[in-house]
Amino acid sequence: MVLSVDEKTQIQALDRTQPVLPVTFDVTEQRTHDYVRHGTTNLFAALNTATGEVVGECKPNRNGTNFLAFLKKVVKPHSGEQVHVVLDNLSTHTTPEVKAWLAKNPHVHFHFTPVGSFWLNQIEIWFGIITRQSIRRGTFSSVHILIKQIRNYIDSWNANAKPFTWTATPGEILAKVRIVQTSVRKLVNNNAN
Repeated sequence: MVLSVDEKTQIQALDRTQPVLPVTFDVTEQRTHDYVRHGTTNLFAALNTATGEVVGECKPNRNGTNFLAFLKKVVKPHSGEQVHVVLDNLSTHTTPEVKAWLAKNPHVHFHFTPVGSFWLNQIEIWFGIITRQSIRRGTFSSVHILIKQIRNYIDSWNANAKPFTWTATPGEILAKVRIVQTSVRKLVNNNAN
């Protein structure tokens, strides 16, 4: 069992001061730049890499206690199985309480993504999808309505869940890494002069 876990923090419940004007012939969608902010929520989410299903929970703040409670919730259905959790090396993921819980649960294994490689964690791909399809263009008059929208999106996603599949070959990925390294070296050399 492999779970991809992370938090999407400070999701804002934004309410536009004017209604969004729909797309019409020759005119793109129009919306005002000003808004009213009704607060924020933090989404803790785990993606089952084999099925594509997501478990999510919104909390008012992000801390080690909330992370550990969420972790226990997503691992519980898999008791007796080896559970591999892919996550970043955030301080809330390595609190003394989390480390103590891991010591008592040797069937749960953490695998931290390298710094700057968040894209290796598949839940980050899903965060991008929910942001584009449900949150960014939404209008929320309260945090409660925002949380309800997130829950509804997760339910809808899980009704047709499919695992993500990598389409790039290792060779293609390494070629891109080499291009980036070359570009960074050129940039550093140009700035040194």
